[in-house]
Amino acid sequence: MSTGAADPKAEKFELDNGTIRVTLTNYGAAITSLYVPDKHGNVADVVLGFDTIEAYVVSFIDPFCFAVRLSSLVASAAKSCGFDTNDNAAYFGCIVGRVANRIKEGKFNLNGEEYTLPINNGPNSLHGGNKGFDKVVWSVVERKDGEKPSITFKYESHDGEEGYPGDVIVTATYILTSSKTMRLDMEAVPKNKITPINLAQHTYWNLAGHNSGNVLEHLVQISGSQITPVDENSIPTGELLPVKDTAFDFTSEKKVGSSIREVTGLGYDHNYVLDSGEKKEGLKHVAKVKDPSSSRVLNLWTDSPGVQFYTANYVNGVAGKDRAVYEKHSGLCLETQGFSKCH
Repeated sequence: MSTGAADPKAEKFELDNGTIRVTLTNYGAAITSLYVPDKHGNVADVVLGFDTIEAYVVSFIDPFCFAVRLSSLVASAAKSCGFDTNDNAAYFGCIVGRVANRIKEGKFNLNGEEYTLPINNGPNSLHGGNKGFDKVVWSVVERKDGEKPSITFKYESHDGEEGYPGDVIVTATYILTSSKTMRLDMEAVPKNKITPINLAQHTYWNLAGHNSGNVLEHLVQISGSQITPVDENSIPTGELLPVKDTAFDFTSEKKVGSSIREVTGLGYDHNYVLDSGEKKEGLKHVAKVKDPSSSRVLNLWTDSPGVQFYTANYVNGVAGKDRAVYEKHSGLCLETQGFSKCH
């Protein structure tokens, strides 16, 4: 399908190296499925998402976050862009930008000029606004097969888009570098004006399988001994809070659900300041996730300073792939990112 006569066509693509098989779409440069084997060789799709491109497009382009509850065929406005069936306000699998995470009151000052952005998350602007990079069709500029299959998406963001200054060229390359490894390289190049940029990849992981229920039994270790605490509107306070002896302490492996009820709100949605510890090929170790039932393990590495740990707190009755219905805590996100130190 296409979003317009002159636009690139929204399509699905596949990378397969015999062990990992990943399906992507150029709509939002999103991962839609990722199949990997468990300890017995049984293959499962370990990321949340939808069956069709149409589900992503229909849900993404709705500026009022309307959702349709298929069971009753009743349309309702989801409170604060909450999630219902076929509502990808959850940002399943996509790349978010121009600025990931929240900008307080949708305003920022740059070189003495104030910029105003769309408000789409309480009093804030979230993940690039009403039509961020997750809600556009990217061009496919390169595809490679072979031992290291890859695909490169490109998007040109224009001056004034969602209130941001300047033209920006964004590229995202997904590559299967080995039988057990997928790499994502993201780059954003401003063309004519200084502009804020903070890209993040927003995949929801469930290593037991996307349709297996919640991830509260998953074991997580995060290489961050501090978080950036937030106020009542999820904006950083400017402090750095040590996680030791708190519910946020994942410096040693522990279950997602072991302390989640001690967290204010519905669960984890916090930025961890990554420690300068173990490195590989110039990248810092971010986190290790393990599903005890399947023994699948995810290790994440980045060159970003922080990672947003999010436990699908607002996912509620979303109709996903293979007739799955995603509920709260049905997946977890590890969004590597830059982060604000103050309001």
